[in-house]
Amino acid sequence: MMKKTKVLIADDHDLVREGITKLLEFYDDLEVAGEAADGLETVKKVRDIFPDLILLDLNMPRMNGIDAIKKVKEISPGIKILILTIHDEEEYVYEVARAGAEGYVQKDIKPDALHRAINSVMKGNKVFPDDLVSSQETEQNKEFDIEELSGREYEVLQLLARGMSNRQIAGELFISEKTVKNHVSSVLRKLSVNDRTQAVILALKAGLVSLT
Repeated sequence: MMKKTKVLIADDHDLVREGITKLLEFYDDLEVAGEAADGLETVKKVRDIFPDLILLDLNMPRMNGIDAIKKVKEISPGIKILILTIHDEEEYVYEVARAGAEGYVQKDIKPDALHRAINSVMKGNKVFPDDLVSSQETEQNKEFDIEELSGREYEVLQLLARGMSNRQIAGELFISEKTVKNHVSSVLRKLSVNDRTQAVILALKAGLVSLT
């Protein structure tokens, strides 16, 4: 018998939760195990039902999505979290990735695409918007080999993923801020992106770094 993915739907709008529930009922491999209307209820439901995956909104009362991600991961790091939101700003994606979420999709996503995103996350993949990476990126250079970066550049990239500033990275690696700046510029060039946020998201998708 096929094991179903137990999904917890966390959104502060009743109609949204109802709509997502009805949508997921069409898929035999998914089971809506519960609903939550705010961040604190999400954490409580996690302790009660231990879902496989949470579809989590960002803007919720009592506890926002970012804080809810961190609390859930403290309770059970193995629970997958897929953000479902109206926001498309890079900063939000970076923050949820740093907090520990496995994916980020927008609420205008098609039902079958949402189903695929859930299954992809459950298989251990990261699901983040493709349009966050450089517009110059092509299908040929989406996959990166760690050997493209020097050892020091990789260390810098990993510390960027942890949200460190140039000064903090310099202190961590015992090098000057100017040297850090040069390494960051080299990383951006090699990954064909415009800023450190894009570099981290792309590196996460390519499996070059982790947030643990």
